[in-house]
Amino acid sequence: MTVNHPEERKSPTRKHTALPKAQILIEALPWLTRHHGKTVVIKFGGNAMIDEDLKAAFAQDVVFLRHAGLKPVVVHGGGPQISAALDKHGIVSEFKAGLRVTTEDAMDVVRMVLAGQVQRELVGLLNQHGPLAVGLTGEDAHTLTATKHQPEIDGELVDIGRVGEITEIDTGAIEALLADGRIPVVSSIARSQDDGDMGHVYNVNADTAAAALAAALGAETLMVLTDVEGLYEDWPNSDEVISRLTASELEKLLPDLSSGMVPKMEGCLHAVRGGVTTARVIDGRVQHSILLEIFTDEGIGTMVVPDEQGES
Repeated sequence: MTVNHPEERKSPTRKHTALPKAQILIEALPWLTRHHGKTVVIKFGGNAMIDEDLKAAFAQDVVFLRHAGLKPVVVHGGGPQISAALDKHGIVSEFKAGLRVTTEDAMDVVRMVLAGQVQRELVGLLNQHGPLAVGLTGEDAHTLTATKHQPEIDGELVDIGRVGEITEIDTGAIEALLADGRIPVVSSIARSQDDGDMGHVYNVNADTAAAALAAALGAETLMVLTDVEGLYEDWPNSDEVISRLTASELEKLLPDLSSGMVPKMEGCLHAVRGGVTTARVIDGRVQHSILLEIFTDEGIGTMVVPDEQGES
């Protein structure tokens, strides 16, 4: 019978199987250090909202950020769910200037879906990992206040119903939750600014709401999940994604963007001009895209930076 020497039984392979995991963690170290204690506002939307695996991965990412020492705030809309609910109620979905036309009847459905369905599900997914998430709408504690928004189409102001333009933000409730270690989940509904409109609310574009909150909170980063890889350089002639651009460069591109991308990119522009260090549009169809963007050297998607950061 052959007896192996003790030194021979120590398998180098077995000893080093965890090494790739350690290398991944070490790569994240400078990013963990940079972002520790910083607020990051994440706009949750697109396919990530309706695909079960993507929803679960999103919740894992947000909880990971929280345990890694960041302060995540989630802002969500609910386009697909709202359209489905309106259809069930026999209300036709109509869009103008990239925004949903919201009648009084439609607003009741929007409010029900955002606060009673999408937010509840997201809070539940996050809280599978611990007592972390707390849901609120922009109505709560006067977090978001809005007045009627009328977009300009072909030189004329158009009435699109109860769609709001944010006029005031009170971050007190969100900051209190963050200080308590919680993850605020905010539905993009705002109270009406008009005293004679008591009890009325506005449907606010979630991209716009996330950008406004990021600026008001002094966030380090705004992240907007989309159904594309980022901002394309010359769509549809090329699928080359712009990885980084300044606020001024983005401003020049805005008039030529597709209507669906306009609120997202306008939000990024508003955020970085409002003091947010970086605004990023990332592909929500990729599992763990948030972690890939924040904690890896390569990153994904398109990053918008203030002009003073230049091209460095």
